[in-house]
Order: sequence, then C-alpha cells, then structure tokens
Amino acid sequence: MDFKLIPSTCSYCGTGCGVLFQVMDGRLIDTLPMKTHPVNEGKLCIKGWNLHEHVISDKRLKSPMIKKDGELQESSWDEAIRVTADKFKSIINEHGPDSVGVLASAKITNEENYLAQKFARAVIGTNNVDHCARL
Repeated sequence: MDFKLIPSTCSYCGTGCGVLFQVMDGRLIDTLPMKTHPVNEGKLCIKGWNLHEHVISDKRLKSPMIKKDGELQESSWDEAIRVTADKFKSIINEHGPDSVGVLASAKITNEENYLAQKFARAVIGTNNVDHCARL
C-alpha cells in the first residue's frame, strides 16, 4: 500500500485555498485542508472538501471534443486549438472583433482571469469581457 499526501491549490474558485490530496496506490481518494496554508488556514468550504470527487468523476471530459457531422467526437489538442482559432478568425473577419466576447470564471485563479481579459483585449481586439460572479 502506497499512501501519499500531495499539496495542491483548490480549483473551485480564485481564492487559492491550499489542499492536500490523499492518494493511495496512485488513486486520488480524498481531500483535506492544508493546515499551514496562509489563505485558508486549515479551513475549506464544502466545494473544497469534495474537490477529489470532481477530479475523479467519470463524467469529466478527458480530451477535447469537436462537433463533426452533428456529433461530438474526441480530437487531439492540436486539432481542437486549430479549429477554435480558425473559427475565431472567421467570425472576426466577417463580423469584427466586438462580435466576440469572453466570459471568465470563478473556477480559475485571478492570474488566469487576468490572462483571459488580456487575451480578449490584445489578441481578439475586444473589450467584451465579463465574469460569471457578476451574473
């Protein structure tokens, strides 16, 4: 029996609580709060306590999906990124950059949210950025 505690950061919101994943024989089995973490000081919300259930869920997507002939099919990351980029270019060329909007998420870090708005403004060329916490 091989048991490990693996430190990580909770992914449910941008707060950045420290968690310890309990891993037995290479399989994630539970989540604990990190007692010494300066953000959550040994506490977790209900979502954080159940983080491992999201990670190991059989409903979780494990690869990109692309709709082909009306059906979702697995694809490689390279293909999914290429299809997405081509679609963005097509929409922007036809309707302009303000026809695209970016909706950020509370399930990513503040740094990732910053990158999402930077992507919208610097790459896409739009100020149409919003956040799900406002909805």
